[in-house]
Amino acid sequence: MLYPSIFGENLLDDWFDFPELNKVEKKLYGRHAAHLMKTDVHEQEGQYEVDIDLPGFKKEDISLELNGGYLTVGAAKGLDKDENDRKGKLIRQERYAGSMQRSFYVGENLTEEDIKASFKHGVLSLIIPKKEASKLPEKKQILIEG
Repeated sequence: MLYPSIFGENLLDDWFDFPELNKVEKKLYGRHAAHLMKTDVHEQEGQYEVDIDLPGFKKEDISLELNGGYLTVGAAKGLDKDENDRKGKLIRQERYAGSMQRSFYVGENLTEEDIKASFKHGVLSLIIPKKEASKLPEKKQILIEG
């Protein structure tokens, strides 16, 4: 079968190849993965409510870690294994496979029991209470003997 060509170049060879877009995708899925975790933070009287979009992820793909006052949200997944069993040539792959994470400073006075998390319809919802730092003792005078 003959394919349309200009100056001997096959026009359909690069039809589904967008090099500039691929560079952007690699950048986003690399060190700029935070852009993929679209996040809304709402401040309430005694707490913060955080919603993070993680479409296509399962609850098992998501991790939450509290360390040194930072809450880190991680998500990792691969493509479905049955994708390799499909017949035909894959000409473009846009669905995400890999890992990403994002950290939020929540204060050093919180424990993992303080933070409530739920995952429903591709949205991770967190409730993070506002907890004031423990107060230092008031200034006290020390008597000098002698």
